[in-house]
Amino acid sequence: MVHKGNGNAWQWSRTAETRRVLLQAAREVFAEKGFAEAGVAAVVERAGSSTGSLYHHFGGKTELFLALWEDHQSAHEQAAANAVAKARAGGEQDPLNLFIVGARAFLEGSWQRRDLARLFMDGDGPPGFELVRRSRGREWVRQNAVLLGAGNDPVDRLTVAVLTTVIGEAGREIATCATKRKANQITEAAIRLIRRLDPLRADDAE
Repeated sequence: MVHKGNGNAWQWSRTAETRRVLLQAAREVFAEKGFAEAGVAAVVERAGSSTGSLYHHFGGKTELFLALWEDHQSAHEQAAANAVAKARAGGEQDPLNLFIVGARAFLEGSWQRRDLARLFMDGDGPPGFELVRRSRGREWVRQNAVLLGAGNDPVDRLTVAVLTTVIGEAGREIATCATKRKANQITEAAIRLIRRLDPLRADDAE
């Protein structure tokens, strides 16, 4: 039984490594050529794998692109969640400050994975990708509303949507930056905008 378990673990590890190598190759090829011009053959050659292996793990070029997108979004979400959890553990309770902590983590990811950020923002994706992106965007707004403690009032919804858009647009700009210094400047500009739009303090001032 132990031998069988070890064998299963080895098989899982090999499968995970094959998937990782194919995704990395796809990331490079898509970033260089875009989705439309990239071919499965180029990805397979870059990965040192086989066409059969790619189709086994992903099903095709579209699924490979969407898997990259999902990994990119999951990395954003995990980084933001970890940063917020760490801030809370350190005693931070202000909703806007927690929102900003999450925003900084998101924008740092936009710089670290700027090749992917550029790929996903240029409109060159498979059919249906825009719908997937819009659906994820609505979920992002919902999560931010929960973090900020926003209500269901139309003004609250608008404010959270605007704050979320500020982060998204800053991420797009950061992805095109030539230097980390410039990316940091955009991050700080976005944070200043978010603080000016703070819906909680705006309500208190009325």
